[in-house]
Amino acid sequence: MAKVELKQPIVAEIAELLDGAASAVVVDYRGLTVAQDTELRKQLREAGVTYKVYKNTMIRFAAKGTAFEALEPNLEGPTALAVSKEDATAPARILAEFAKKAPKLELKGGVVEGTYYDQKGINVIATIPNREVLLGRLLGSMQSPIANFARVIKQIAEKEEGGAAEA
Repeated sequence: MAKVELKQPIVAEIAELLDGAASAVVVDYRGLTVAQDTELRKQLREAGVTYKVYKNTMIRFAAKGTAFEALEPNLEGPTALAVSKEDATAPARILAEFAKKAPKLELKGGVVEGTYYDQKGINVIATIPNREVLLGRLLGSMQSPIANFARVIKQIAEKEEGGAAEA
């Protein structure tokens, strides 16, 4: 069996993983202990992020012709790929948070919502909360003026009731 035939299923697997993905982040995992790697994989899995180590050439072939082709400059040395189909900020957020505890983990770059970000950009993306938190904040900020307005109306009504009872 030729080497190409062995590599095609791996390239197809990566292409399928990247198809429809909201984001993909590449990291250099050298220096992580087995325990750290296991913990990182667990956190990513719980967040619905696929994390796998692939050969750089395989990622290059799979990403060709997609927005993820921009990852090309980061595909040097040992590379792990973290991909999320739902939460665009999850891979960057989890990896950056984990890198604080395990400084050997190095974020190289990534593509989020079709836009390439270098290491600094990915670290900024990592500070963005997930969609549910953002929606909760939005809802809270929308409810706050309404709640304040309702309190004022209630106080006016109570004041007028108190004034009417005295008269």
